[in-house]
Amino acid sequence: MASIAAESRYDRGVTRPIRAAAALMACTVLLAPGDQALGSAGNLAASVVDPSSLKPAIVWRKIPFGARRKQQMAAYSNRHYGERIWELTDPHVVVEHYTDGPSFSSAWNTFAANSRHLGEMPGVCSHFIVDTDGTIYQLVNMGIRCRHAIGMNWTAIGIEMVGTSDGQILRRRPQLRAALELTLWLLARFGIEVRNVIGHAETLMSPYHHELYPSWRCLTHSDWQHRDMQIFRRKLKRMATRAGVPIGPRPQWVDSNC
Repeated sequence: MASIAAESRYDRGVTRPIRAAAALMACTVLLAPGDQALGSAGNLAASVVDPSSLKPAIVWRKIPFGARRKQQMAAYSNRHYGERIWELTDPHVVVEHYTDGPSFSSAWNTFAANSRHLGEMPGVCSHFIVDTDGTIYQLVNMGIRCRHAIGMNWTAIGIEMVGTSDGQILRRRPQLRAALELTLWLLARFGIEVRNVIGHAETLMSPYHHELYPSWRCLTHSDWQHRDMQIFRRKLKRMATRAGVPIGPRPQWVDSNC
C-alpha cells in the first residue's frame, strides 16, 4: 500500500486513486474471480525445482483469524468480488507492500486488532511481514484471504516490509534479500509468474484487479511504485533464473481508465 500492505495506511489512513501512465498500458483484458483464460497461465508454469528447497526461514506470529473473521471475509468477498468465500485458492498474484510504520510489532498489532476499515469488516491484514533485519514472519495461513489490497484480495498473497519508502527497503540488503527469497518461494510453490509480482501502487494495472464497488474501483496506494518494482522484479528474475524457477512472459498491463 502506499503504506501498510493492507488496504489502507495504518498511520495516515489515506487511500487515494492514482492514474496509471498510458505508456505502461498494453492490455485491456479484465479477469473476474473464476476466470481461467489468463488466470491459469501462471499456474501452468510448473517449477522445475522442488519448491521446498527454496523455502526461507519463516517465523509464525499468528494474528487472530477465527470463525467470526472468516465469516466477515466471506461477506466482504461477496460484496466486492461476487463470491461468498474466505478461502484463498490457486493464488495468481503476490502484492508487495511496506508498512509505513516503525516496527514489526506496530504492523502486527494493527492486523491483529481487526478494526473496521473504510466502514467495513474484517480489518486489514497481510500474510507475511519482513522485518528490517530480514526476519520473515507469517501471520495468516495462505489458504485464507487477507484484506491487503483493494481489488486483489481474491487471488493475491500479501507481503509487508517494515519501512517507510521503497528506496529505504531497496537499500536495506538483509530485508530486501529476505523479501526476494520469500517471493521466489511463493512463485515456485504456486506457479506464479514474475509479471504477477506487483507493488501495491501497480494493482490498477493488473489484469487480475477486480472490484465491484464503483467508488472503490480506482482506489490504490503509493507504496512500491512501478519504477521501484521494476528493480525488484529484475532482481527476482535473476534469482529465479539461477534457481531454475520459470519466469514467464512479459507483463500485460491493463488500462484502468482511472
